[in-house]
Amino acid sequence: MKIKVNGKDESIEKPVNLMELVLAKGLIPEHVVVEHNFSITSKSDWQSITLKEDDSVEIVSFVGGG
Repeated sequence: MKIKVNGKDESIEKPVNLMELVLAKGLIPEHVVVEHNFSITSKSDWQSITLKEDDSVEIVSFVGGG
């Protein structure tokens, strides 16, 4: 199945939900925001949103510094 993550095409073997995708990328859920098909999603919904063919996901990380 093909999806787009941060503007790049990716293939995944089986359907995953947004939480599984974030964790598979090695990201900390509390440090990112996820946009799914052009809508910002609440972390409480990540486990119930299963990715489908041609879905688009943007994952934005918070970076601190000074």
